[in-house]
Amino acid sequence: MDGVEVVVAHSQRATLRVGEVFLKVDVDPAHADVEVAAMAMAPVPTPAVLWREPPALAIAAVPGKALGVLGEPSTASPAAWAAAGAAVRRLHDAPLPPWPGRTLEDVAAELDRECAWLHANAVLPAEVIRRNREIAQIALRPWKPAFIHGDLQITHVFVDGDEVTGVIDWSEAAPGDAMFDLAILTLGHEERLDDLLTGYGPDADRDVIRAWWSLRSLTAAHWLIEHGFDPDAPGCEFDVLRARLREP
Repeated sequence: MDGVEVVVAHSQRATLRVGEVFLKVDVDPAHADVEVAAMAMAPVPTPAVLWREPPALAIAAVPGKALGVLGEPSTASPAAWAAAGAAVRRLHDAPLPPWPGRTLEDVAAELDRECAWLHANAVLPAEVIRRNREIAQIALRPWKPAFIHGDLQITHVFVDGDEVTGVIDWSEAAPGDAMFDLAILTLGHEERLDDLLTGYGPDADRDVIRAWWSLRSLTAAHWLIEHGFDPDAPGCEFDVLRARLREP
């Protein structure tokens, strides 16, 4: 072992890596409850749970490397992205987890609240907020619940060559909108959507995925800023929002 690596750390949780073991510490034990249960149910490769002693959860590292990083081009092959799409489809087709997910009303209220905060704090130009909120409304429609990961960032999907070797960080898993997972995975990597959908299947709604890019970026900014992250870094959430102004 070369030492302890701090993977992520903020006031709500911290993840440390020691060799091939990840140690997750969370102030809310319900997050670990969901993570352990979801990994046991998910029909895709997941990390092995080594032990749990609240508030800590130890899981094994998965082989391979992340599909990419937000803010940088993904070097993964089109086939690897297609494999990720196929894995996500298996998840979405699986039986629903027995706990509730966010409702349409929850999402709409969050969008109202976070857009008000963005305006009040002049974080972005008003036109950027207005245009993206207009696009985001497309996602605010009734959806058929699917088993979703709920935080399917590009760094949470691991591949080795053209195969998916593991999907990590399941604490937000719940019944929800399948298009949300597809949007989060391609956030900032919009050019890889076609590759992802090659594996996922032809029935994905591209307009809704595009709407979730805007909705997620609008609603995440406040939390990211408060916890020391920079949504204005190149290729990240604010660039996603600004890109919508350049579209017809």
